[in-house]
Amino acid sequence: MTQKKKKNFRKKLFIKNRLVILNEDTFEEIFSFRLTLMNVFVTFTLGGIFLILVTTFIIAFTPLREFIPGYSSTELKRNATRLAIKSDSLETALRQNEIYIKGIQKVLKGELEYSKFNKDSILAESVEDASDLNMKASDAEIKLREDVAETEKELKAKYQDKKKSDKK
Repeated sequence: MTQKKKKNFRKKLFIKNRLVILNEDTFEEIFSFRLTLMNVFVTFTLGGIFLILVTTFIIAFTPLREFIPGYSSTELKRNATRLAIKSDSLETALRQNEIYIKGIQKVLKGELEYSKFNKDSILAESVEDASDLNMKASDAEIKLREDVAETEKELKAKYQDKKKSDKK
């Protein structure tokens, strides 16, 4: 019974029908189509997919995405970056001023001679010295580098062996 219904449904999908548009007053045929149920189904499916794709691309690549919750505007991101850079430079300037003021306080309290007091020397104290950084690799780092190099050699050898066997 179900096979018979399936065959009837398949037949109905491919039965040709005619869609005619008529002028109601004169019964003149304006245009007509020969359609099957399958053609209509495929046309509407492809049209729906096309409509979804176009809508997605319009939202994704235009400023409309700013109206979707979770997306921020490019101007907002630009301003946030600019403010982060500005706040960082202000922190540096503030740190230098604090060191300068501490130096002046030392001079005023008499803890430092005026002849040794120089604004440039105080500001130089605020700048971090790069020579203090230890850039030498530790034993663990050297061992890790060796292990990675060995693993890369093994993988390269396996890849070349596989490539040779594929050519044969």
